[in-house]
Amino acid sequence: MGAPAFVVAAAAAVLLCGALARAQDMDKEWARPPYRGFFGAPGSMLPQSDVDLLEFPLNLEYLETEFFCWSALGYGLDAIDANLTGGGPPSIGGQSASLTPFIRDIATQFCYQEVGHLRAIKQTVRGFPRPLLDISAANFGKVIEQALNATLDPPFNPYENSVNFLIASYIIPYVGLTGYVGANPKLFTPQARKLLAGLLGVESAQDAVIRTLLYERGMTQVSSYGVGVAEVTAHISDLRNDLGRRGVKDEGLVVAPGQGPEGLTVGNVIAGDHLSLAYDRTPEEILGIVYGTGNPAQHGGFFPQGADGRIARGLLGV
Repeated sequence: MGAPAFVVAAAAAVLLCGALARAQDMDKEWARPPYRGFFGAPGSMLPQSDVDLLEFPLNLEYLETEFFCWSALGYGLDAIDANLTGGGPPSIGGQSASLTPFIRDIATQFCYQEVGHLRAIKQTVRGFPRPLLDISAANFGKVIEQALNATLDPPFNPYENSVNFLIASYIIPYVGLTGYVGANPKLFTPQARKLLAGLLGVESAQDAVIRTLLYERGMTQVSSYGVGVAEVTAHISDLRNDLGRRGVKDEGLVVAPGQGPEGLTVGNVIAGDHLSLAYDRTPEEILGIVYGTGNPAQHGGFFPQGADGRIARGLLGV
């Protein structure tokens, strides 16, 4: 026998009231003034955590922009669009690289892609001014010496030739893309996830191009150091693993037997885990790597005064 009509009506009224109350709560939630992030991003509806996670990679995007643009064009972001610098200090040591026409063309494309990334992020969150960046030959030389655990003579110079430029390029974009992979599950909003996916796609493609060009030159000797390109990439990856302090999340162009895709190749033109999925990194790992200190609270390396944004500054205790 069915329930009396008045019981059904009462239950329906309770459900309706609950639904209306929830709808009113949602209206209040989405009727908030546009979220303005740390520096204020007009029109943004992102929660603070999404803003922080989208602002953090600006550090890497600034770094990539400056290195690729200086290498390809002989000038940096100030000459392309000074507004995008936010009034931040000019980078240290940038210079035009001695590149083949083919490699210069690729570097030029990378340069303008990175400029686009800066625009995309800053159209979503306000961001922060370009931090002080050290893209000098001396700084890259320190990274390579740290990776090889040797003093090099002559010092490694990323601007000297195309091979050196590609090796220096190997150092940077991959770190950023692992950060995007790590940030993805932490984002709440579709807007933030869509932006991150777009950035990750192009950063991954850049890394694949760099690795492919280096793989083709794997046996080429790097200057007079008595070491080949593939071996140098392995040492750079080992260094990043050491500085990241979270295990293996980086692999060179050639790996030990059983460590390539499905354990069946030693060639490793694209880095990935045992399922050939991209590795992830946290902001703490990334900062330890780009600072060259292994410690997100101790700046240095490419960021002499530290990275910017709430995450990086919080880790520095600023």
